[in-house]
Amino acid sequence: MKIGIIGTGNMGRILAEALIDGNAVSPSSMMITNRTLSKALEIQKIYPGLSVGKSAAEVAENADAIFVCVKPHHVLGVLEAINPVLTRDKCVISITSPISAGQIESKVNCSVMRIIPSITNRALAGVSLFSFGTRCTTEWREALFTLFKKVSVPLEIEENITRVASDIVSCGPAFFSHLVQSFINGAVKATEIDPETATKLSSEMLIGLGELLSQNHYTLQTLQEKVCVKGGITGEGIKVLESETGDMFEKLFQATHNKFAKEVEKTEEQFRP
Repeated sequence: MKIGIIGTGNMGRILAEALIDGNAVSPSSMMITNRTLSKALEIQKIYPGLSVGKSAAEVAENADAIFVCVKPHHVLGVLEAINPVLTRDKCVISITSPISAGQIESKVNCSVMRIIPSITNRALAGVSLFSFGTRCTTEWREALFTLFKKVSVPLEIEENITRVASDIVSCGPAFFSHLVQSFINGAVKATEIDPETATKLSSEMLIGLGELLSQNHYTLQTLQEKVCVKGGITGEGIKVLESETGDMFEKLFQATHNKFAKEVEKTEEQFRP
Protein backbone atom coordinates (compact mmCIF):
# COMPACT_ATOMS: atom_id res chain seq x y z
CA MET A 1 0.00 0.00 0.00
CA LYS A 2 1.33 3.41 -1.00
CA ILE A 3 0.65 6.14 1.55
CA GLY A 4 0.33 9.81 0.64
CA ILE A 5 0.27 12.65 3.15
CA ILE A 6 -0.82 16.10 2.05
CA GLY A 7 0.15 18.64 4.71
CA THR A 8 3.08 18.09 7.06
CA GLY A 9 2.25 20.52 9.84
CA ASN A 10 2.03 19.25 13.41
CA MET A 11 -0.35 16.33 12.91
CA GLY A 12 0.72 15.47 9.37
CA ARG A 13 4.32 15.14 10.51
CA ILE A 14 3.35 13.15 13.61
CA LEU A 15 1.33 10.81 11.41
CA ALA A 16 4.22 10.28 8.98
CA GLU A 17 6.76 9.68 11.75
CA ALA A 18 4.47 7.33 13.70
CA LEU A 19 3.61 5.19 10.67
CA ILE A 20 7.27 4.81 9.74
CA ASP A 21 8.66 4.34 13.26
CA GLY A 22 5.85 1.89 14.06
CA ASN A 23 6.85 -0.19 11.02
CA ALA A 24 3.36 0.23 9.63
CA VAL A 25 4.79 1.74 6.44
CA SER A 26 8.27 1.75 4.96
CA PRO A 27 9.69 5.15 3.94
CA SER A 28 9.83 3.99 0.32
CA SER A 29 6.05 3.43 0.40
CA MET A 30 5.28 6.99 1.46
CA MET A 31 5.05 10.27 -0.44
CA ILE A 32 4.45 13.58 1.35
CA THR A 33 4.01 17.20 0.40
CA ASN A 34 3.33 20.54 2.02
CA ARG A 35 2.38 24.02 0.85
CA THR A 36 5.74 25.16 2.25
CA LEU A 37 7.81 22.42 0.64
CA SER A 38 10.78 22.90 2.98
CA LYS A 39 8.74 21.38 5.84
CA ALA A 40 8.30 18.16 3.86
CA LEU A 41 11.98 18.15 2.90
CA GLU A 42 12.91 18.34 6.59
CA ILE A 43 11.13 15.03 7.16
CA GLN A 44 12.83 13.51 4.12
CA LYS A 45 16.21 14.28 5.72
CA ILE A 46 15.23 12.04 8.65
CA TYR A 47 13.73 9.31 6.44
CA PRO A 48 15.72 9.51 3.16
CA GLY A 49 13.71 6.70 1.56
CA LEU A 50 10.44 8.61 1.39
CA SER A 51 9.44 10.78 -1.56
CA VAL A 52 8.42 14.42 -1.57
CA GLY A 53 5.83 15.45 -4.12
CA LYS A 54 5.73 18.93 -5.58
CA SER A 55 1.94 19.14 -5.34
CA ALA A 56 -1.10 17.56 -3.72
CA ALA A 57 -2.13 16.13 -7.09
CA GLU A 58 1.24 14.41 -7.52
CA VAL A 59 0.90 12.76 -4.11
CA ALA A 60 -2.69 11.67 -4.79
CA GLU A 61 -1.76 10.24 -8.17
CA ASN A 62 1.04 8.12 -6.71
CA ALA A 63 -0.66 6.96 -3.49
CA ASP A 64 -3.39 4.46 -2.69
CA ALA A 65 -4.38 5.94 0.70
CA ILE A 66 -4.28 9.73 0.68
CA PHE A 67 -4.28 11.54 4.04
CA VAL A 68 -5.47 15.15 3.87
CA CYS A 69 -3.79 16.82 6.86
CA VAL A 70 -4.52 20.49 6.25
CA LYS A 71 -6.62 23.02 8.15
CA PRO A 72 -10.40 22.72 7.69
CA HIS A 73 -10.70 25.79 5.45
CA HIS A 74 -8.07 24.35 3.08
CA VAL A 75 -9.62 20.88 2.71
CA LEU A 76 -12.03 21.75 -0.10
CA GLY A 77 -9.24 23.30 -2.15
CA VAL A 78 -7.12 20.16 -1.74
CA LEU A 79 -10.02 17.93 -2.76
CA GLU A 80 -10.59 20.00 -5.88
CA ALA A 81 -6.88 19.79 -6.73
CA ILE A 82 -6.61 16.02 -6.35
CA ASN A 83 -10.03 14.98 -7.70
CA PRO A 84 -8.90 14.70 -11.35
CA VAL A 85 -6.32 12.02 -10.45
CA LEU A 86 -8.48 10.03 -8.03
CA THR A 87 -9.63 6.58 -9.14
CA ARG A 88 -12.35 4.48 -7.52
CA ASP A 89 -9.83 2.09 -5.96
CA LYS A 90 -8.15 4.85 -3.91
CA CYS A 91 -9.10 6.07 -0.44
CA VAL A 92 -9.12 9.67 0.81
CA ILE A 93 -8.71 10.14 4.57
CA SER A 94 -9.31 13.43 6.37
CA ILE A 95 -7.96 14.00 9.89
CA THR A 96 -10.03 17.07 10.76
CA SER A 97 -13.11 16.74 12.99
CA PRO A 98 -15.38 19.56 11.66
CA ILE A 99 -15.59 17.94 8.22
CA SER A 100 -17.50 14.67 8.04
CA ALA A 101 -16.68 11.70 5.86
CA GLY A 102 -19.98 12.32 4.11
CA GLN A 103 -19.01 15.86 3.12
CA ILE A 104 -15.75 14.66 1.60
CA GLU A 105 -17.56 11.79 -0.09
CA SER A 106 -19.78 14.35 -1.84
CA LYS A 107 -16.69 15.76 -3.61
CA VAL A 108 -14.82 12.59 -4.67
CA ASN A 109 -15.69 9.24 -6.25
CA CYS A 110 -13.58 6.88 -4.17
CA SER A 111 -13.60 5.40 -0.68
CA VAL A 112 -13.57 8.01 2.08
CA MET A 113 -12.96 7.91 5.80
CA ARG A 114 -12.02 10.23 8.61
CA ILE A 115 -9.28 9.24 11.05
CA ILE A 116 -8.65 11.62 13.94
CA PRO A 117 -5.19 10.88 15.34
CA SER A 118 -3.61 11.97 18.62
CA ILE A 119 -0.17 13.24 19.53
CA THR A 120 0.07 10.09 21.67
CA ASN A 121 0.24 8.08 18.44
CA ARG A 122 3.79 9.42 18.07
CA ALA A 123 4.70 7.10 20.96
CA LEU A 124 2.79 4.31 19.18
CA ALA A 125 0.08 4.60 21.84
CA GLY A 126 -3.31 6.19 22.43
CA VAL A 127 -6.45 6.02 20.32
CA SER A 128 -7.22 6.94 16.71
CA LEU A 129 -10.87 7.70 15.91
CA PHE A 130 -12.44 6.24 12.74
CA SER A 131 -15.55 7.29 10.80
CA PHE A 132 -16.46 5.91 7.38
CA GLY A 133 -18.19 7.20 4.29
CA THR A 134 -21.14 5.21 2.95
CA ARG A 135 -19.13 4.05 -0.08
CA CYS A 136 -16.02 3.07 1.86
CA THR A 137 -15.21 -0.54 1.01
CA THR A 138 -14.75 -3.30 3.56
CA GLU A 139 -11.26 -3.82 2.17
CA TRP A 140 -10.25 -0.23 2.97
CA ARG A 141 -11.82 -0.36 6.41
CA GLU A 142 -9.87 -3.48 7.31
CA ALA A 143 -6.65 -2.23 5.71
CA LEU A 144 -6.60 1.09 7.60
CA PHE A 145 -7.65 -0.52 10.89
CA THR A 146 -4.77 -2.98 10.52
CA LEU A 147 -2.38 -0.17 9.64
CA PHE A 148 -3.32 1.95 12.66
CA LYS A 149 -3.16 -0.95 15.10
CA LYS A 150 0.61 -0.62 14.79
CA VAL A 151 0.59 2.95 16.10
CA SER A 152 -2.60 3.21 18.20
CA VAL A 153 -5.84 1.63 19.32
CA PRO A 154 -8.22 2.29 16.39
CA LEU A 155 -11.83 2.88 17.42
CA GLU A 156 -14.87 3.49 15.23
CA ILE A 157 -17.15 6.24 16.58
CA GLU A 158 -20.57 7.62 15.72
CA GLU A 159 -20.81 11.10 14.22
CA ASN A 160 -22.66 12.54 17.22
CA ILE A 161 -19.72 11.99 19.61
CA THR A 162 -17.00 13.17 17.25
CA ARG A 163 -16.22 16.35 19.18
CA VAL A 164 -16.19 14.94 22.70
CA ALA A 165 -14.21 11.87 21.58
CA SER A 166 -11.69 14.16 19.90
CA ASP A 167 -11.55 16.36 23.01
CA ILE A 168 -10.62 13.35 25.12
CA VAL A 169 -8.25 11.64 22.69
CA SER A 170 -6.69 14.45 20.70
CA CYS A 171 -7.01 17.56 22.90
CA GLY A 172 -6.76 15.66 26.18
CA PRO A 173 -2.94 15.51 26.24
CA ALA A 174 -2.76 19.32 26.01
CA PHE A 175 -5.48 19.76 28.65
CA PHE A 176 -3.79 17.46 31.13
CA SER A 177 -0.33 18.87 30.37
CA HIS A 178 -1.74 22.26 31.37
CA LEU A 179 -3.16 20.81 34.59
CA VAL A 180 0.14 19.11 35.44
CA GLN A 181 2.04 22.34 34.83
CA SER A 182 -0.35 24.07 37.25
CA PHE A 183 0.27 21.20 39.69
CA ILE A 184 4.03 21.80 39.39
CA ASN A 185 3.67 25.58 39.77
CA GLY A 186 1.56 25.09 42.89
CA ALA A 187 4.18 22.83 44.45
CA VAL A 188 6.94 25.37 43.74
CA LYS A 189 4.95 28.29 45.17
CA ALA A 190 3.75 26.48 48.29
CA THR A 191 6.95 24.62 49.23
CA GLU A 192 10.73 24.78 48.89
CA ILE A 193 10.94 22.42 45.91
CA ASP A 194 12.59 23.83 42.77
CA PRO A 195 10.86 23.78 39.34
CA GLU A 196 13.31 21.28 37.80
CA THR A 197 12.85 18.72 40.57
CA ALA A 198 9.07 19.17 40.64
CA THR A 199 8.93 18.73 36.85
CA LYS A 200 11.09 15.61 36.95
CA LEU A 201 9.02 14.04 39.72
CA SER A 202 5.72 14.89 38.01
CA SER A 203 6.86 13.56 34.63
CA GLU A 204 8.04 10.28 36.10
CA MET A 205 4.81 10.00 38.10
CA LEU A 206 2.78 10.33 34.90
CA ILE A 207 4.89 7.71 33.14
CA GLY A 208 4.39 5.35 36.06
CA LEU A 209 0.65 6.06 36.13
CA GLY A 210 0.43 5.23 32.45
CA GLU A 211 2.27 1.95 32.99
CA LEU A 212 -0.04 0.95 35.85
CA LEU A 213 -3.06 1.46 33.60
CA SER A 214 -1.40 -0.07 30.54
CA GLN A 215 -0.46 -3.22 32.44
CA ASN A 216 -3.99 -3.44 33.93
CA HIS A 217 -2.81 -3.35 37.53
CA TYR A 218 -5.54 -0.81 38.34
CA THR A 219 -8.37 1.14 36.79
CA LEU A 220 -8.57 4.90 37.39
CA GLN A 221 -11.11 4.26 40.15
CA THR A 222 -9.27 1.44 41.91
CA LEU A 223 -5.97 3.30 41.72
CA GLN A 224 -7.48 6.29 43.49
CA GLU A 225 -8.99 4.02 46.12
CA LYS A 226 -5.63 2.29 46.65
CA VAL A 227 -3.71 5.54 47.21
CA CYS A 228 -6.42 7.49 49.00
CA VAL A 229 -6.38 5.90 52.46
CA LYS A 230 -9.31 7.00 54.61
CA GLY A 231 -8.25 9.88 56.86
CA GLY A 232 -4.86 10.15 55.13
CA ILE A 233 -2.98 12.96 53.43
CA THR A 234 -4.12 12.06 49.91
CA GLY A 235 -7.71 12.31 51.04
CA GLU A 236 -7.17 15.88 52.18
CA GLY A 237 -5.82 16.75 48.75
CA ILE A 238 -8.78 15.05 47.04
CA LYS A 239 -11.16 17.19 49.11
CA VAL A 240 -9.50 20.32 47.72
CA LEU A 241 -9.75 19.00 44.16
CA GLU A 242 -13.44 18.16 44.60
CA SER A 243 -14.10 21.64 45.97
CA GLU A 244 -12.06 23.62 43.47
CA THR A 245 -12.66 21.83 40.17
CA GLY A 246 -16.45 21.89 40.50
CA ASP A 247 -17.98 22.12 37.01
CA MET A 248 -14.67 23.09 35.37
CA PHE A 249 -14.59 20.17 32.96
CA GLU A 250 -18.25 20.59 32.06
CA LYS A 251 -17.44 24.18 31.08
CA LEU A 252 -14.41 22.95 29.13
CA PHE A 253 -16.53 20.64 26.99
CA GLN A 254 -19.14 23.36 26.50
CA ALA A 255 -16.40 25.70 25.23
CA THR A 256 -14.93 23.17 22.80
CA HIS A 257 -18.37 22.24 21.49
CA ASN A 258 -19.28 25.90 20.93
CA LYS A 259 -16.09 26.40 18.93
CA PHE A 260 -16.73 23.17 17.05
CA ALA A 261 -20.25 24.30 16.11
CA LYS A 262 -18.80 27.46 14.54
CA GLU A 263 -16.22 25.42 12.60
CA VAL A 264 -18.90 23.04 11.36
CA GLU A 265 -21.03 25.99 10.21
CA LYS A 266 -18.10 27.34 8.18
CA THR A 267 -17.39 23.99 6.54
CA GLU A 268 -21.07 23.46 5.71
CA GLU A 269 -21.03 26.75 3.81
CA GLN A 270 -17.96 25.58 1.88
CA PHE A 271 -19.38 22.16 1.02
CA ARG A 272 -22.91 23.35 0.25
CA PRO A 273 -23.80 22.42 -3.37
